Amino acid sequence: MSNKRERWHFKPDLNKQVSPYYQWPPKFRESLLCMFKAWSPLDVRIWVLLFSISIWMLFYPEIESCAVIGWSCVLPIWIRNVLTLLVVAGGLHLYFYTYNRQKTEEKYEARFLDPASSRFHFNSQLADNVFWVLIGTAGMLTFYEVLMMWFYANENPAPIKFADSPFWFLSVFLLVPGWTSFHFYWQHRAFHSPVLYKLGHDWHHRNVNVGPWSGAAVHPFEGFVWFSAVLLLLFVPSHPMHAIFLMQLQVITAVTTHVGFENARLPGGLGFRLGDFYHQLHHRFFECNYGTMSAPWDRWFGTYHDGSQSGDRQVAKRRNHSVVRSDD
Repeated sequence: MSNKRERWHFKPDLNKQVSPYYQWPPKFRESLLCMFKAWSPLDVRIWVLLFSISIWMLFYPEIESCAVIGWSCVLPIWIRNVLTLLVVAGGLHLYFYTYNRQKTEEKYEARFLDPASSRFHFNSQLADNVFWVLIGTAGMLTFYEVLMMWFYANENPAPIKFADSPFWFLSVFLLVPGWTSFHFYWQHRAFHSPVLYKLGHDWHHRNVNVGPWSGAAVHPFEGFVWFSAVLLLLFVPSHPMHAIFLMQLQVITAVTTHVGFENARLPGGLGFRLGDFYHQLHHRFFECNYGTMSAPWDRWFGTYHDGSQSGDRQVAKRRNHSVVRSDD
């Protein structure tokens, strides 16, 4: 395990980043500061929200146009999703990997992506990832967005209005990240069961050293389960903007958290938060960190890895125990 530890070029202290939301006794001040940080201009979330609002205002002048599903509804949504992924994932790849603008500053792994490997379709990590993102993930994202717009257009459920319930309307935006984090942990944990892992999740885990295109490169069946988180909004008062925000948050943060760098360095010494060392550890050791840093599930269920050598040993022990049980 020592050789693997030496591979980390940059390693943040995860124990200093543990979310205070679920700690006891409650830490109200720390929780409020954590929330402001998560929604600050130096984090992805607020920009995804603004982008989602822009989508609604620019592309959905009449929700009734989605009352009947046809190419006039499906094609513009699919094109927009493809363009979004090309701009976000493609832009980050160009900046960090093609043009190497940040060198290895705050890069978790010193090495870069595999130029050629038989593990991947087309014998290329980049080509494999790009193909499955633009074909599989963009298609599944479009499927759920069209479905949700069809439900809203047919008023089943009827969209709520900001003027009628401003507090709840805004609260849903704040609650969406918590729900997607909860859903991600349990669907991700399920996909690490032997049957589901072989059914498709192993495609994603071919990416041991990840890049921007790796995050959303999943098997179509996994994408079907992943984006199903949006269906909750059919059972709570919501608006199409909430659905768009939820799905865009899922796919865009999947891209940014796999970028392989902790921050994008900005003028003035500021860092725009991108990467996720917590999830990078999952790609390295597999049987740990199934969820997100903001949720307590890994710590509660004994699958938390903090990046330390003792964490390495715990993962190895858990793997060995799993092997022994399967042999029995």
